[in-house]
Amino acid sequence: MYGLIVGAIGHPGAATAIKPLGDLFVRLLKMLVMPIVLASLVVGAASISPARLGRVGVKIVLYYLVTSAFAVFIGLIMANLFKPGLGLQLGTGEGKAIQAQAPSLVETLLNIVPTNPFASLASDAVLPTIFFAIVLGIALSYLMNSENERIKNSATTLYNAFDGLAEAMYKIVRGVMQYAPIGVFALIAYIMATQGVKVVGPLAKVTVAVYLGLAIQIVVVYGILLKIFGLDLVKFLSKAKDAMITAFVTRSSSGTLPVTMRVAEENMGVPRGIYSFTLPLGATINMDGTALYQGVCAMFIAFAIGQPLSFSQQLVIVVTAVLASIGTAGVPGAGAIMLAMVLESVGLHLEPGSPVALAYAMILGIDAILDMGRTMVNVTGDLVGTTIVAKTEGELAESKW
Repeated sequence: MYGLIVGAIGHPGAATAIKPLGDLFVRLLKMLVMPIVLASLVVGAASISPARLGRVGVKIVLYYLVTSAFAVFIGLIMANLFKPGLGLQLGTGEGKAIQAQAPSLVETLLNIVPTNPFASLASDAVLPTIFFAIVLGIALSYLMNSENERIKNSATTLYNAFDGLAEAMYKIVRGVMQYAPIGVFALIAYIMATQGVKVVGPLAKVTVAVYLGLAIQIVVVYGILLKIFGLDLVKFLSKAKDAMITAFVTRSSSGTLPVTMRVAEENMGVPRGIYSFTLPLGATINMDGTALYQGVCAMFIAFAIGQPLSFSQQLVIVVTAVLASIGTAGVPGAGAIMLAMVLESVGLHLEPGSPVALAYAMILGIDAILDMGRTMVNVTGDLVGTTIVAKTEGELAESKW
């Protein structure tokens, strides 16, 4: 808000002078993307123990992946309908060249498998890094359950190293987010000074598109799933309201977990043996609201810089956002970091001073507003999946419904 005001009434030269403060913020974010992708996805994949990945585990993981895919599709549909960012022209018409160079869907799928994981890391190749991290995490998960003590200890040591790296990255993220108001202020002031009040409308469109998409995710996707398994959406929302409100206010899936567990047991009638596994797992790998947000915001940035994404690039967003949800930490602001990763996957490189960075900063200016809604949907999705799994296992307390 302050950036909008200063940019509107201030001198363009002053806005240009403070822009490096914003560029520094972008560089700090870009520094974190690939280490977070690698460490968080290895830990996320390795945390699913093969011993627990039985019938319940397969059901809940499948549910989380499918609903995340639906969420991204809804986000992309909303973005294509509202076309937020269209007409801003932050870029210089480079989009045609980039679209012409975009690989086919088959090439994109083949390129997911890296020939050199370290080269993928060094070149910011997101999808190959995601693939390698998940495969490595699954391998570690099995090795940590090995009967051979040497192998088990070695795998556990490697897991702990990645876990420590992930925690260190999250700590740095929190520090960078303390600087975020200054960086976003500088970039928003610069955008406002150079673009004028026309930037306000597209941001309002983004907010409407995201919240409308989130409502559709709850009412349509979750509503249909609950109906299929003989459960009522209105009753569910009434029982889930404490967890939903807490998630909305705290903007943290992990921070809401104690409330979510209480709601699952006391209100939903889910046994501890199920929710003690599905809900912590969901707080780690199920980010439906965040996936939807990434779909809308990636399209906004593409429209804003004059580089509309092709159909195959939008499919890449679906794949990247779904897989990225496995490593999205349940803490405030983590979704913004993962958005940078999604942008990289479709060739929208987050370079300081670039049109992409300016459009990204516009999103960060309203990120707190979007984060409240998407976190609420993340937690709601966890509860829906947990309740459905309990029902299919015949362990849901029907008396509470």
